[in-house]
Amino acid sequence: MAHNKPNPDDRSDNVEKLQSMIHHTIENMEEAEEAMAFSSAEDQSQIKAKNERRRDSIDAFRSEIRDEANARKK
Repeated sequence: MAHNKPNPDDRSDNVEKLQSMIHHTIENMEEAEEAMAFSSAEDQSQIKAKNERRRDSIDAFRSEIRDEANARKK
């Protein structure tokens, strides 16, 4: 029976990964807002709701970046 050894917790590039996730999320928001011009009222409502959730995610990413930056200082 093989023993699976867990990967070490490598957090060295978490800030960069989070910044990339923020960038992609903003791009998705912009694309969704452009699509609204061609969408029904119902779809527009769903896009607005999804973009609001994306804004919440961006806030969480930024908070996590601050936590990671503080952890790097220690």
